[in-house]
Amino acid sequence: MGDIEGEPGSSMHGVTGREQTFAFAVASPMVPTDTTAKFDLPVDSEHKAKVFKLFSFANPHMRTFHLSWISFFTCFVSTFAAAPLVPIIRDNLNLTKGDIGNAGVASVSGSIFSRLVMGAVCDLLGPRYGCAFLIMLAAPTVFCMSFVSNAGGYIAVRFMIGFSLATFVSCQYWMSTMFNSKIIGVVNGTAAGWGNMGGGATQLLMPLLYDIIQRAGATQFTAWRIAFFIPGWLHIIMGIMVLTLGQDLPDGNLSTLQKKGDVAKDKFSKVLWYAITNYRTWIFALLYGYSMGVELSTDNVIAEYFYDRFDLKLHTAGIIAATFGMANFVARPAGGFASDLAARRFGMRGRLWTLWTLQTLGGLFCIWLGRAGSLPLAVTAMILFSIGAQSACGATFGIIPFISRRSLGIISGLTGAGGNFGSGLTQLVFFSSTRFSTATGLSLMGVMIVCCTLPVTLVHFPQWGSMFLPPSRDVVKASEEHYYGSEWNEEEKQKGLHQGSLKFAENSRSERGKRVASAPTPPNSTPTHV
Repeated sequence: MGDIEGEPGSSMHGVTGREQTFAFAVASPMVPTDTTAKFDLPVDSEHKAKVFKLFSFANPHMRTFHLSWISFFTCFVSTFAAAPLVPIIRDNLNLTKGDIGNAGVASVSGSIFSRLVMGAVCDLLGPRYGCAFLIMLAAPTVFCMSFVSNAGGYIAVRFMIGFSLATFVSCQYWMSTMFNSKIIGVVNGTAAGWGNMGGGATQLLMPLLYDIIQRAGATQFTAWRIAFFIPGWLHIIMGIMVLTLGQDLPDGNLSTLQKKGDVAKDKFSKVLWYAITNYRTWIFALLYGYSMGVELSTDNVIAEYFYDRFDLKLHTAGIIAATFGMANFVARPAGGFASDLAARRFGMRGRLWTLWTLQTLGGLFCIWLGRAGSLPLAVTAMILFSIGAQSACGATFGIIPFISRRSLGIISGLTGAGGNFGSGLTQLVFFSSTRFSTATGLSLMGVMIVCCTLPVTLVHFPQWGSMFLPPSRDVVKASEEHYYGSEWNEEEKQKGLHQGSLKFAENSRSERGKRVASAPTPPNSTPTHV
């Protein structure tokens, strides 16, 4: 196993030990500790942290966590920085409703492609390079927003800034290489949720910067342009920090470990093939399009919606809109925690039911938001909608790591791209023309959420079952070893390249829920040293 140790996504350990607890920490229960490893946190046999200490900067696990979510947060701030300033920008650039809607579509469309690429970069080069280079390459486009002079330039720049949202993929992939699978739901949920919180923070930050700059003597049409220099510099600072302080894997950076022979290089064609031929990948891309996707769409329209419909001041509308994004602080981690909690008793089937419940409720509250006739009701509906949609995002990435052991990066990228595609589609259909009012568009978007969540009922794992169907009765096909081992051909198995998948399979047996204690591992399927 010397050539597999520390391989990305290779360890999601198991079901036999005792776990110490920490204040403000989430622990992975019943996982053996590697007492020979020298890390600040207790780790499993592949050096993934078994505890999640939120207020710690322990290297490399918690340091990676904080670098990851802050980088993603920065990209969210810059991508949606224009949204709360639209009432000023539209007057300066003479934007029509169609221009504003197209810019919103553009802001989330760019990262459809970049998230696909980021998945491959994480699998082959590591998440550190992917995150650092993308966030720094996006910095010039953020500065360019200060110099746009017409609708075409505004739309183009928002499109280019949106590429930076692919840091979401590196964020989720990075967490899967650093933390044990028993707590991966809450870790992924917290990292992405706190990053997404940038969509709410920018609703407060940009109007505040605009106001300060205007008070300092700038005209209103100059103040909004100067304000964009702040998120631009944040990109540069965070890119340098990730590059210098980050680390791909618990044992070091991917390129270094590959040179030593500690990590085997995989073929991109194989990784891609097993991602795109797994039907679950496409279902979750659709599901994420109507959880994360609708959140992105709402970030683009919610401030203008409250400003116009309830005749509020720009700053007041920004504060209300900010609560939508800021709910990520607790909602998305709560969704991941709920997924982990349901899995302890009901296994994967519990995770699937949790996802369906949260996302469907989010859709119902979205319908209510569009139909609310008073400000208090609209604000209440918006908050409940945000909690449902964002917690569903957390529950989604409590399942994604189990779809494929070999193609985790690509599948994370495709799922993330699905989120952006769903956002672009809903904005194009409901918010980019005068056909629907913003209120009607929100209600119709809620109907789409409810309908597009139904395919989760089709997701079936032969070893764990689905929402309505039990696991396969075939003893061989109902094993985790068969499911994850099928991603390797006989020649690759002869070389031992599948050992990480077998180890992953053994550890993922906890997804059987309470059946795990009585479910034997098929003979000769797991190496004795695992």
